Amino acid sequence: MTPTRRLLLACGALLLPLTALGQETAPTPAAAEAPPASEEIRRFEIRPATSAIKVDAVLDEPAWADALVIDLPYEWFPGDNVRPPVDTECLVTFSKSTLYVAFRAFDPEPGKIRAHLMDRDAIVSYVQDDHVGIQIDPFDDERQAVQFRSNPLGVQVDGTFNEIEGAEDFAWDAIWDSAGRITDDGYVVEMAIPFQQLRFPRTTGPQTWGFEAFRNYPRSDRYRISSKYTDRDKECTLCQENKVTGFVGIEPGLNLELAPTLTAVRTDVRNDFPDGGLEKDNEDLEPALNLRWGITTNLALSATVNPDFSQVEADTAQLDVNTRFALFFEEKRPFFLEGADYFETPLQAVFTRTVADPDWGIKLTGKEGKGAVGVYVTDDAQNNVLLPSNQTSRFLTLDGNVKSAVVRYRHDIGNRSTLGVLYTGRDGDDYSNQVGGLDGFFRLDTSNSFRVQYLTSSTEYPDQFALDRDQPLGNFDGDAYRASFLHLTRNWFATVSYEDLDKDFRADNGFIPRVDVRTTEGIVERSFWGDSESWFRRVIVGAEVERTENHDGLKTDEGYEVYANFNGPLQSFAELRVSDRDEFFAGTTYSLTSANLFAQVKPTGRVNLDIYLEHGDAIDFTNGQKGTLTEISPGFQLRLGRHVNWRFDHIYQTLDVDGGELFSVNLTQTTFVYQFNVRTFARAIFQYQDLAQNPDLYSVPVDENSEELFTQLLFSYKINPRTVLFAGYSDNQLGFDEVPLTRTDRTFFLKIGYAFLF
Repeated sequence: MTPTRRLLLACGALLLPLTALGQETAPTPAAAEAPPASEEIRRFEIRPATSAIKVDAVLDEPAWADALVIDLPYEWFPGDNVRPPVDTECLVTFSKSTLYVAFRAFDPEPGKIRAHLMDRDAIVSYVQDDHVGIQIDPFDDERQAVQFRSNPLGVQVDGTFNEIEGAEDFAWDAIWDSAGRITDDGYVVEMAIPFQQLRFPRTTGPQTWGFEAFRNYPRSDRYRISSKYTDRDKECTLCQENKVTGFVGIEPGLNLELAPTLTAVRTDVRNDFPDGGLEKDNEDLEPALNLRWGITTNLALSATVNPDFSQVEADTAQLDVNTRFALFFEEKRPFFLEGADYFETPLQAVFTRTVADPDWGIKLTGKEGKGAVGVYVTDDAQNNVLLPSNQTSRFLTLDGNVKSAVVRYRHDIGNRSTLGVLYTGRDGDDYSNQVGGLDGFFRLDTSNSFRVQYLTSSTEYPDQFALDRDQPLGNFDGDAYRASFLHLTRNWFATVSYEDLDKDFRADNGFIPRVDVRTTEGIVERSFWGDSESWFRRVIVGAEVERTENHDGLKTDEGYEVYANFNGPLQSFAELRVSDRDEFFAGTTYSLTSANLFAQVKPTGRVNLDIYLEHGDAIDFTNGQKGTLTEISPGFQLRLGRHVNWRFDHIYQTLDVDGGELFSVNLTQTTFVYQFNVRTFARAIFQYQDLAQNPDLYSVPVDENSEELFTQLLFSYKINPRTVLFAGYSDNQLGFDEVPLTRTDRTFFLKIGYAFLF
């Protein structure tokens, strides 16, 4: 029996128990009658608050007695618009300056409510908790929306939703108030959202906003409950939202926010590694200023001077052993996250992580009528460029500062369609990259859409840099195209796309790690739906085919993949994928077959278990040969009481070739958080990599053993996202062959920031 076949049988054995996990009986619905069956949009009228409101999760003010009450009659997952297992009321009112929202979340068994203290926007942990929230579309254009959520302890999450991309982004932060309280019959949440934190139409008359109130009720299943009817045959989300009319006379005030910060940093470096001592290399006291000004209710200007991002959470560890293309890391820095959805396009021509160490930046985002605009300009002390090709890519650094500019404009047309233009530019010493183009999103009906983008670039590198790295001399141009069609209904998903990127196309403000490709791809999926009383909640089976040629007509990639995934009780999920593909590298085309399995289960509100397994053929990119890759990656999350959250992830990977084991690598990341209260936490992150290589099997010199250890410790106190106190420490350690783990550097920092709101 082949190793791949043994893995497939093992995957099947792992899938079977998930169907037999302890199936809790679904809670008895709070009301026996069926929910409203109409697919018509529900409409409500909001009234001004009749009294002052104190945000304390005690709804005893007259304003709440007179507020609009919106029920949540639909469970849209796992059920299909059925009566939810619990009742929920959403109360909505407003003053001249603030939107007020409250929830009464009833629960027949309040002792089972899942509620933990955590940092705001810790979304992976957050969705395992009970919580309530709203999604609002103030322009009612069904393109973009913002979300505000609170759990029963008042922990906040906010984010944006982009209908065109179909993506939620929880990195956006607003300043607002919330409070939560567990009661004898459930829990109560209260929110106060200043209008100065929102963008909305510039008018003194009544406004109509898209609006959804929702509740997350996690038990054996994660019940998703909403105030809106969700038609699974419709691809769009915001087109199905409720409509709330009113908001007369609202205004954001001066809508000015100033957030100065002061950061003290000391860095010690071991310049003579490994024998020398740590020397104090740099000690700085750095002031910085962040500004946000709502020029109008729908247009915001942001600026930053000398920003410091030392408190930003460390990137999730990724293996960079035996890789061909540059690794992608998500943006986490606050300045770049503001209005980030305005810059999204099918080809990722904007990727703000290319701005590495900005001295200053300025950004303008907003919407006027049918036009949405995003502009930013930065001056960066470090000029990082990505050199892509068909076969490999890597980030390199050019000498000198670089100035970057991005301009994005999108115009609404027809029924939820858009046309857009994009310009990005970077200029440094003897260096330039300019990109411009057009794109369109066309919603043909509620189930079908078409997207297209064209970009052209003009690039020039310094002569010596170009010669050293086999890049064109002088100015060179390139084009890029992408077109895709998507079909989505209750039971079927299908998409087909074509992408063509010239060999000389560069998007240095973006992340496009591969060029010189013509790629055709197709995916089709069939969904089978269950409910909370069946052995599955949803099963998907699908297939994907792909073919890539370079511009000389050489086939560099071709293959297919079949897969199936399963949602079941105890919030279990499993996905099995089997692939067969041809891959061209260094003059040889390799035939590769592999299989992988991911499985996850959340048996309680405190435990989350997952594992990833992969086995099959792979290419040894260093030595140009075929091998057998095996990966085992377990992980778990453990929450102790309301205060402790421990996440552990491990990756074990080996590559066997003719002659034996080429390498084995272990990569471990663990994150430990103690949350004192809603505002305060202490966090420790450790990332350790141990790489063993067989020098006899390599065509180039390598270390037989190498180790890396990264540590980051942080104390955080946040009154709001920008009124903060951070104290932290980080270091790196390196070891190889006869050198044990030795610290190469260490950094201490203290940061204080305060947000002044006007």
